[in-house]
Amino acid sequence: MKTRARPFFQVDVFAQQPYSGNGLAVVMDSQDLSEAQMQAFARWTQLSETTFVLPPTAAEADYQVRIFTPGGELPFAGHPTLGSCHAWLEAGGQPREPGRVVQQCAVGLVHLRREATDLAFAAPALRRQAIDPTRLPRIISALGLAPGQVQAAQELDNGPLWFGLLLDSADTVRRLEPDHAQLRALGTKIGVAAAQGTDLLVRAFAAPVGILEDPVTGSLNASLAQWLIEEGHMPSRYRASQGASVGRDGRIELHRDAHGQVWVGGASVTCISGQVWL
Repeated sequence: MKTRARPFFQVDVFAQQPYSGNGLAVVMDSQDLSEAQMQAFARWTQLSETTFVLPPTAAEADYQVRIFTPGGELPFAGHPTLGSCHAWLEAGGQPREPGRVVQQCAVGLVHLRREATDLAFAAPALRRQAIDPTRLPRIISALGLAPGQVQAAQELDNGPLWFGLLLDSADTVRRLEPDHAQLRALGTKIGVAAAQGTDLLVRAFAAPVGILEDPVTGSLNASLAQWLIEEGHMPSRYRASQGASVGRDGRIELHRDAHGQVWVGGASVTCISGQVWL
């Protein structure tokens, strides 16, 4: 396999300070890499996601991104969207429209905008439905919960598929010690959340894609916001926190605008920049 130097960034997303959010590897100038090369590098980084930035094929897009976990490719993911945009801008990318960026990925076009010093993306359309009642008891058991601790549950699909559970308290969320082998066998990524005051505490378990617990998860928080705001469980603007259970301090800003669009925002910090031979 012939290799060459490519611009490379490692970015911490949903982080006010370096090394407190969710790390993302971003490889620029990736148009000649094969899918197998991308997957092998993503497996090597062992980060929850690694992205590869390519020229767009859609006329409206500023750039195209492919998103890989150690276990496979994703059509969309939230922290890779913010982190890839951050890296693209830092590498000198110039959006067609100042202050707004259009990202092309497998789920389609994702719009981003600057909010103060942070970036925010427009949450993709959500498909949701009740979780199959034959599966829900197995999920609850794998999480070590009692049925009465689950206040609401939905299957959430905005590209990645998550099973979302709203629990009775933030303390219940903090104390969870899931059976990851059971979750892997179920083949299901699980997001759990509970209100803490006017904000939301979130944890994400993704053993089926090779990540036992994701530090901070944009796609999950996007779909949770669309569901929970629509059903009145959360206000139209709130902050989610995620990652304390794995030593992080992720902060996600969520709000639904007057047109019903949910925006997902947060800070990104470059931790490493240079070149990667790939």
